[in-house]
Amino acid sequence: MTRFRVGLIGTGPWATATHAPVLAAHPDAELAGVWGRRPEAAAELAAAHATTAYEDVDALIAASDAVAFAVPPDVQAPLAARAARAGRHLLLDKPVATDAAAAHALAGEVERAGVASVVFFTLRFAPPMADWLAARAQEGPWFTGRADWYSSFYAADGTGAFDSPWRASKGGLWDVGPHALSVLTAVLGEITSVTAAPGPADTVHLVLRHAGGASSTATLTLCAPERASGVTLEFRGERGTASPEAFGETGWGDSGVAFQSAVSALVTAAHAGRPHACDVRFGAHVTEILAAAENQVSALDGATQGGRTRTQAS
Repeated sequence: MTRFRVGLIGTGPWATATHAPVLAAHPDAELAGVWGRRPEAAAELAAAHATTAYEDVDALIAASDAVAFAVPPDVQAPLAARAARAGRHLLLDKPVATDAAAAHALAGEVERAGVASVVFFTLRFAPPMADWLAARAQEGPWFTGRADWYSSFYAADGTGAFDSPWRASKGGLWDVGPHALSVLTAVLGEITSVTAAPGPADTVHLVLRHAGGASSTATLTLCAPERASGVTLEFRGERGTASPEAFGETGWGDSGVAFQSAVSALVTAAHAGRPHACDVRFGAHVTEILAAAENQVSALDGATQGGRTRTQAS
């Protein structure tokens, strides 16, 4: 089988630490080149992996069979649509966009072009967690689920290990929310409705309904106190309670191994012509759920501020 030529769009920490080295070493793929908004960073990353730095994104797309993205979501969506229109398969990061209309527009472009797509929801590709989720899905039905992401992302000086303006602006709902929704969906099925409420700082609480009748909850934040940080994943049903042991080690595994699995999944989907469970349509649905939650939180925050204003005025 001819090795898949994958162009990389992005030069930030994830592109440098995970995307580029995995693509350069993958047995069924090759790193076809790099494009970034900072040409000097693209040149440096390309040189590190013996590939080409492109000054024009369309030239990179033309030189590739597929395009991988390591850029902010609202930069990703229009560039990915551009690549799809050119007939290129897509390896997308999560969330695919932070606007439901943009996400669905991208999904439409992918469908019209007939190209394959995979969204890198890390835990759906990390071998220990992917296997655990598949086993739990087979054991159902489950009554409820819970996925809580209490992340202590920011240091005392306000910086984060993978800091970026979009994370600072969008918070835990959009950064760790896709992880929570992806694992809950894997076991409980499609999410059909969401109710959201704000907590302290960027914290958001979600109550979710699933197509099979189960319900679940999620608490999401990047601003938990360091000693209160942690991740909980739990399902309850006739078999009792299921939760992965040592989540931090067993769940995440090596991000490079997970990304390698995602690349393999894209290659398989492209050659077989069958959609992957974590394709752009699923990614668009996750964006739709998160956008609905964001709107509810904004409305509640607005009502709270309005109530305070009226109280102060009286």
